[in-house]
Amino acid sequence: MAAFERILVTGGAGFVGSHLCAALAAAYPQATLSLLLRPGERGGHPAFEATAADLTDEPAIDALIARVRPDLVVHLAGQASIGQALHAAEMTWRANFHGSFALGSAVARHCPTAAFLFASTAAAYGASFRDGVLNEDAPLRPLDFYSRSKVAAESALADLLAAKGRLVVARPVNHSGPGQRNRNFALASFAAQIAAIETGRAEPRLMVGDLSKARDFLDVRDVVDAYMRLIEKAPDLPASVSIFNIASGTAHSLEALLERLRGRARAQFAIEIDPALLRPQSDIASVACDATRLTEATGWRPRHDIDDMLQALLDDARAAQTQAATATS
Repeated sequence: MAAFERILVTGGAGFVGSHLCAALAAAYPQATLSLLLRPGERGGHPAFEATAADLTDEPAIDALIARVRPDLVVHLAGQASIGQALHAAEMTWRANFHGSFALGSAVARHCPTAAFLFASTAAAYGASFRDGVLNEDAPLRPLDFYSRSKVAAESALADLLAAKGRLVVARPVNHSGPGQRNRNFALASFAAQIAAIETGRAEPRLMVGDLSKARDFLDVRDVVDAYMRLIEKAPDLPASVSIFNIASGTAHSLEALLERLRGRARAQFAIEIDPALLRPQSDIASVACDATRLTEATGWRPRHDIDDMLQALLDDARAAQTQAATATS
């Protein structure tokens, strides 16, 4: 286990971040753990000391890095939903690019040899997915400003950090599972609607977008396992940029995944298409990535199959319904 002493996480109160912070706290109990939260944001693992600051506030970020001087930075913060990003170009670029630039600049000034894990996205490959399952050598041909902002952030961080530090760029595919309750994500929306229908708090009608799209999905617990293995491996990587896909290599249609959720439902429901949920026509029909490089470097393989992920997601949505009912009773 790499002996990191000062760890900073951005986005640690979010869906993936909450899982990752718990794993980091368990793996590095002697380290000083710091968490960057948005102003007004709540949450975060109790083992982490939280600081509230806007990631695009360069003086505040510079002061934080100068004070903490992390030897490991895990950068998860940003605009996470492609669906949301499509309706907010400026906000997306500010969060994903300007925020990453401010953070990378501060790290380059104050702790340039730190290991830096950047959570990018497999959407960076964009139009290249028309060629099939992709490895890390595939051309980056992003199709929307969410993925373009991530690609730009990758390039900026490489220029800022690669000379002295160890920049690890992770490109995960779609991931879901316990704790994902944001309805801007398809599977989380399906599970939340089903749980509400089961309790009678919603009509037996499930609203969906285009179900024909096929996506490579991972359980969030497998994505966090990949991050942890990359963090442990970081000191042994070249002092430059290392890029890794995090993926299963298999695409599943949203229609098939919804049918698996329907098979677990405790109530019947109709399925209706909501035009507001349909994505632009440039959306790629099938997305899947090859994670051979990650497996060879770390030994990582997914431990949770699609059915594990869907069951955990639905169980979590049911728990949220129970919590909501208890809060209003």
